[in-house]
Amino acid sequence: MRTHPIKSMQRGAWQGLALSLFAASALSAQGRLVLPDGSVIIVRTATALESSTAQVGQSFNTFVTDTIRLDNYTVIPAGSRIRGTISFVQPATRQQSGVIQVNFDRLTFTDGTTYPIVGKLTSTDATERRQIDASPDPRVVLVGGRGGIGAAIAGAGSTNSPTSGILSALGGLLSEGRNVSVPAGTRLAVQLEQPLTLRGRGNARAADAYTIYTASDRITAAQTALQQQNYYRGAINGQLDDATQRALFEYQVDKGLTATGNLDYRTARSLGLVTSAGGVGGGVGGGIGGSSYGAVLTTEAAATVRRNAQTVVGQERQDLSVTGVAMANSRRAYATNDVDLWFSLSAFADNASLYEQLVRGGGNQDAAALAGRALINAARRVDQAIQQSRPSSAVQNGWASIRRQLAVIDPTYANTY
Repeated sequence: MRTHPIKSMQRGAWQGLALSLFAASALSAQGRLVLPDGSVIIVRTATALESSTAQVGQSFNTFVTDTIRLDNYTVIPAGSRIRGTISFVQPATRQQSGVIQVNFDRLTFTDGTTYPIVGKLTSTDATERRQIDASPDPRVVLVGGRGGIGAAIAGAGSTNSPTSGILSALGGLLSEGRNVSVPAGTRLAVQLEQPLTLRGRGNARAADAYTIYTASDRITAAQTALQQQNYYRGAINGQLDDATQRALFEYQVDKGLTATGNLDYRTARSLGLVTSAGGVGGGVGGGIGGSSYGAVLTTEAAATVRRNAQTVVGQERQDLSVTGVAMANSRRAYATNDVDLWFSLSAFADNASLYEQLVRGGGNQDAAALAGRALINAARRVDQAIQQSRPSSAVQNGWASIRRQLAVIDPTYANTY
């Protein structure tokens, strides 16, 4: 191979690029994602709740049962804690059952990171949820002597009414005269009363049972599907409003799904909006992802792929002792396969930049989906070049991270290396 004179690469450049590679791989965890108000998080109590001993102001912990993902990123890991606080308590008497009202005010991840939240109790039971939803903005309480968890969950009047009016609002629900007795480990549902902005954690991954969809085009597809099945009668507006959440809840109850009102993966799949593999189905409006041709990365995920690709190209150039002006080391013998890998990685990085621009423009989801297919093809060319060369471990690890991110576009791609 013909060589050209170049300036030597500085020793510190390798360390800088290695740090850049690490930083770029971490960028996927820095996006801000919003869990909208009305979303429901399923938890389990860490300690028992007893109206006979509870005190106003007393706090207790619950644990999130399942990981929650938004836009293919984890936002709440399983095992995170949500703190509850008792805001009203009335022990049982011979004439009236005990009552406890709780609010939820803090989310704590397993690594100690905390977020303030505004949450209330709700129910996944159809009868209880309908009773709660029958009143505008009700106080939601635990009532002793009813329900399968050691208490019933019920709406009592309105949050605008005085706390002292809770007992009169419950009326006949208090007739059994028994205390609230909720054992540790009891499953409860926490409903957000304000949106919760969280940081995406880890790398992007294909949709699965822990995914919740919140993007406007995805809600639009769900509203259309629910309307066609006579569950939704509101406007097709892409907003996860009360009417949409109630329609989702009723659909989930009828289909035997966990009834939260969230547009989760199982519900989207049941509605025909996603395939069992997590890709886009042939449902209404092109399905989840907004395209009939395949899944589309979020803007942040597309930017992460592009940045990581550029970092890997930089690492490969350094490994080949090639400067930023593409001048090769005059004292080094180059193999054809090494140069092929450099060129295929460079081409992939350019394609990733074009893909990001299409996703960011948002004007044509089908075009973005087709570009995703082309990006996967470019990635396969890199795979072939890597198999025929001997890249450094930094390049291999960086490329493996990109491949995992691309699995969101094509879940089968990760299994073909």
